[in-house]
Amino acid sequence: MNMLDKSIHMYGRTGVITDDVVKVVDDVINYVGKEINFATSLGLGKSVLFINELYRRAKEDPSIKLKIMTALSLEIPKGKSPLEKRLVGPLSERLFGGCPELEYMIDLRAHRLPKNIELWEFYSKAGSIMDLPSQQRRHLPSNYTHVSRDAYFTQNTNVFGQMMSCREINGKMMYSMGCNTDINVTANLFLNQGKAEGKKRVIIGEVNENLPFMYGDAVYEADQFDVFLKGPEFNYRLFGPPKDAVTIKDHMIGLNISALVKDGGTLQVGIGALGDAIVAGLDMRHTQNDKYNEIINDAGLTKQYASLIEEFGGTGTFEQGLYGSSEMFVDAFMQLYKKGILKRKVYDNIAVMKLVNEGKLSENNIPENILEMLFEYDGIHLRLREKDFKMLTHFGILKDGLTYKDGFIYDGDKEYNADIHDPNNMAEIKKLLGKKLKNGQIILGGFYLGPESFYKTLNEMPEEERAQFGMSGVEKVNQLYGDSELRTLQRKGGRFVNSGMMATLNGAIVSDQLEDGRIVSGVGGQFNFVAMAHAIPDAKLIMAIRATRGSGKTLRSNIVFNYGHCTVPKYWRDIVITEYGIAHLRGLSEEQVTQEMIKVADSRFQKQLLEKAKKHGKIEESWEIPEECKNNYPERVDSFIRKYQAEGYFKQFPYGTDLLQDEVVIGGSLKGLLAYKASKPVSTIFKLVTEMIKPVPKKAAPYLKRMDLEKPANFGERFQQKTVIVALKNAGRI
Repeated sequence: MNMLDKSIHMYGRTGVITDDVVKVVDDVINYVGKEINFATSLGLGKSVLFINELYRRAKEDPSIKLKIMTALSLEIPKGKSPLEKRLVGPLSERLFGGCPELEYMIDLRAHRLPKNIELWEFYSKAGSIMDLPSQQRRHLPSNYTHVSRDAYFTQNTNVFGQMMSCREINGKMMYSMGCNTDINVTANLFLNQGKAEGKKRVIIGEVNENLPFMYGDAVYEADQFDVFLKGPEFNYRLFGPPKDAVTIKDHMIGLNISALVKDGGTLQVGIGALGDAIVAGLDMRHTQNDKYNEIINDAGLTKQYASLIEEFGGTGTFEQGLYGSSEMFVDAFMQLYKKGILKRKVYDNIAVMKLVNEGKLSENNIPENILEMLFEYDGIHLRLREKDFKMLTHFGILKDGLTYKDGFIYDGDKEYNADIHDPNNMAEIKKLLGKKLKNGQIILGGFYLGPESFYKTLNEMPEEERAQFGMSGVEKVNQLYGDSELRTLQRKGGRFVNSGMMATLNGAIVSDQLEDGRIVSGVGGQFNFVAMAHAIPDAKLIMAIRATRGSGKTLRSNIVFNYGHCTVPKYWRDIVITEYGIAHLRGLSEEQVTQEMIKVADSRFQKQLLEKAKKHGKIEESWEIPEECKNNYPERVDSFIRKYQAEGYFKQFPYGTDLLQDEVVIGGSLKGLLAYKASKPVSTIFKLVTEMIKPVPKKAAPYLKRMDLEKPANFGERFQQKTVIVALKNAGRI
């Protein structure tokens, strides 16, 4: 008997469809009781309307004890200061109007979350909970791959909900986890197992028809869920954060990384400006190769890191292309796909992958001796079983339209003996070979999040094309365990790119927490990818670190001698990249690692780092910083990148933005003024005071109109107006 046949369900059956969210919440409370440990997807895939109703009910009834377990609770930006609100308000309405807000986050920010309700997150937007003691206490410090286990077995999850999409396939309504297979695959498994054990567990799907229907392990039948909330009100606008501007530092880091990616390999990158910078570098390498080589030669990369580039990367175009293996399927991968870089397909079969990797089999070339080769690689039996037949037809090795029964293959009325021990049978079966490999995938992702254009591109793709973008749980995406031989074959040449906040001179990485104990974000899947990079023979871990943070009196080096916390211990060191260069650390001694890290630090901090290293015996007294590494100043990087920006390269938004040009200018100028104020507070005050007695420049008019500060009504608005003008002048915009 199937385990699900013994399961108990809230409605006594599965797959109930309703649009009555109030009744569903009533039913959940009546069924599981008033202690509800509710888990939901991270990021985009939350069942927002169900969560809001459940939260509202617990807020009204203190006898309900509600624990919400999730991560990355998305918030519509509103701005804090009056000036920020003027900039962000209209922008948010344009970009997020129609997106329902998470009511628990509104109350959390207002410090009015009821005592009977707790929010637990295993990952938060960087810096968003630094000053929230309750969230520091309720942070769940689990690796991404362990979250479902910890939430279910330790935190006793009894209700789970997620946003889903649906589609009729072969006459049957199917449901896709869409944007979040990551932890949902195992969450669904654990809760259904709990039901089979007689426990009261509820699984809810909130169907949003705007959500792209994704394939791979994302597709489920209705019997895996208790109830689906479905109706027009659930087809709300998807949360689509605009792209971050790519800074000059990030462009330089991206350029450094681009030369360490090997054609025919595998890539993992994350969301944000750094991901866009890496893709922009790879894009230039592929589509403007002559210019790319001119730039990296000018930057000194091919001279200083020639051996690293030759061994681990390249500077040519991507003829074989890349495969994406990333917990997060981001818009950066879509850009790689559009540019013809993300195109290396992998197949879920060990024998097929071996032949593909060896160049004996390709998408457009199924050789005549394919059956013999598959047998040699233990891919099939010479007496073809039904399992063998299904594999061969699934991958297109045998043509479409065939059937199998009792040891025979049928092509219409014609019968073929599937016992290919006999050479005559083998010769006949070869007449049934297909022309092209099928069901290859160019990426395997755990979840996705991106701008609305990203969702639109996915939705408008033909089904066969979208099926190339596979989705799966992080237990598959983020590690090799479970099917290590196949995953190692698929992820050959892996370049697993992660970012950190700081790095120590011994190669340890700080990514999630400060030494005073405050959580900045969470470990997410970083350590999983670190371990995988060391497990795959030709893979490399690349940690991207901005060399400094802050400005003026708040300027700090992100390369430090030591630190009171680390996310990735020194024993897992590999490659660290800053805007100043590449530090290849794997296999080096403590002294060599320390030397390499100092070489990529900002020169304003190199001397004190070196002195401290010598003081503690980490570097021999006679060693000095090489001359080529003594000019690690932001001015050098700025002048280098700006030189090519003047020619149209290294754009602030390489792949466009949802922001209006005036918003980009105002936002960048105000951000620049804050940095200027940090280093020159007296000068900033002087500029503001001086501007108060000057007339409004004509060139400022469109920016002031966007901020509704053309005609200030009082002194406060006049001060805001002058602040905008000073910011624009300081940035050279007017």
